[in-house]
Amino acid sequence: MKRREFIALVCGAAVAGPFSARGQKAPERLRHIGVLSSAGADDPGEKTRLAAFQQGLQQLGWTGSNVRIEYRWAAGDPERIARYAVELVALAPDVILATSGTNLPALLQATRTVPIVFVRVADPVGAGFVASLARPGGNATGFIVFEYGIASKWLELLKEIAPKTSRVAVLRDPRAPAGIGQFGALQSVAPSFGVELTAIDVRDVSDIERGVADFAKSAHGGLVVTGSELAALHRDPIVLLAARHRLPAVYSDRYFVDGGGLISYGPDRIAEYVRAAGYVDRILKGEKPADLPVQAPSKFQLVINSRTARGLDLTVPPSLLARADEVIE
Repeated sequence: MKRREFIALVCGAAVAGPFSARGQKAPERLRHIGVLSSAGADDPGEKTRLAAFQQGLQQLGWTGSNVRIEYRWAAGDPERIARYAVELVALAPDVILATSGTNLPALLQATRTVPIVFVRVADPVGAGFVASLARPGGNATGFIVFEYGIASKWLELLKEIAPKTSRVAVLRDPRAPAGIGQFGALQSVAPSFGVELTAIDVRDVSDIERGVADFAKSAHGGLVVTGSELAALHRDPIVLLAARHRLPAVYSDRYFVDGGGLISYGPDRIAEYVRAAGYVDRILKGEKPADLPVQAPSKFQLVINSRTARGLDLTVPPSLLARADEVIE
């Protein structure tokens, strides 16, 4: 080989080497997501919702090769919620998903720096979780469970499916701001529907059983079950009580109707968790929770259990059936 050719070859290799190295993509850093659920690990509804969350992440490119998810299941136990919040923060995740307003205070107490995306929170501004819906300002943002104005829809549906209803028991959690807010919203519209409201506080199963049994002693009664973690945890006995006392009931979430309840109207939870995956993706890519606005539900579902209606000798109006997103036969 001639000297000139040798020098050209060496120089070419020297130039090509660095460019070739730069062209190789560095291994992607493994990211960590924490999930604090207020449900139990065996809760089928929560498992479905979190599966949708994980699928949403996968569609955005977050798979087992570049992300690891740590789950904690509190099953409605306040002590577990507090302990698991500290545990997850200690793992130094890139972001944490909080699946309810019950979990969020414990997480915010444990950290003001780790980003948090929340779902199913009723009033994050009133509770002090964020500065405003448009500009959360801290380390948390997410999706509110519903606006209190939805309460009028619950009464409207109850009167539509059971027109003779003149007395309505409202199951609520009095210790949660949402429980007070939802009942207040119902009170403001009750006169226009010609119904009298009775609050039944949801603390434990015995309270619910006693309250519903006392209420059912008089005729023309119905139930509205507002959204709360306690109602979700006790949904099976609540549905059974409504059937036992032959009370038409409207629920805030479809999983009551899946379990034999009459009718529900509320946000599409699957869509909510998929949207949460979108916010987690944006945070993993560098955006801050403080700059991501808290969003209201974008999709609502009306679900009717026609089998339960027949058991209560109720005829579901065709107009209501036509509006339903799903009718369970």
